[in-house]
Amino acid sequence: MQILGNTNKGKSILSRTIGLRRPAIGLRIAPMIDMIFLLLIFFLVAAKWSPQEDFLPLQLPVASAGIVAQTAVKPEPLTIQITPTSAGCRVQIGSSRAVNIPAQNPEQGLALLMEQTKQCLLEQKRYATDPVEIACAGKVKWENLAQIYNVLYGMGLTDITFQMTESPKNDKSD
Repeated sequence: MQILGNTNKGKSILSRTIGLRRPAIGLRIAPMIDMIFLLLIFFLVAAKWSPQEDFLPLQLPVASAGIVAQTAVKPEPLTIQITPTSAGCRVQIGSSRAVNIPAQNPEQGLALLMEQTKQCLLEQKRYATDPVEIACAGKVKWENLAQIYNVLYGMGLTDITFQMTESPKNDKSD
């Protein structure tokens, strides 16, 4: 009987373990959906909405009959032409003034260039913000061009450009 009792006891443990199956592990979706909706509502409430981008406060001028508004027109640039000479270079300021800058003692020529440029600007009623265009011949030395540019920039002229021209190509036919 003892043996039978032990076997019955063993069967009961086995039957208990088989009978008490644990439920399968899984995700509960309903609380997750609730959390997603709560987060969505939180972000919608907490977001800072930017103002409409195309809205700018604008005050238009009042139109008057017979008065035409003048538009800002950029003036023609003051042309400064630099050509090489045997003793340095020659600077033509506009159409009225010219200065020779010697290669040996350029300081005097550059000081004269500054004075002549000031006089030309005053005669033509130009401002320091008016454009200046430098036209340079092909054989002018770089140091001369750099010195002239530095003088113009030192005078307060800030809108300085260089005239871009393409040099003629030499066609060699064999």
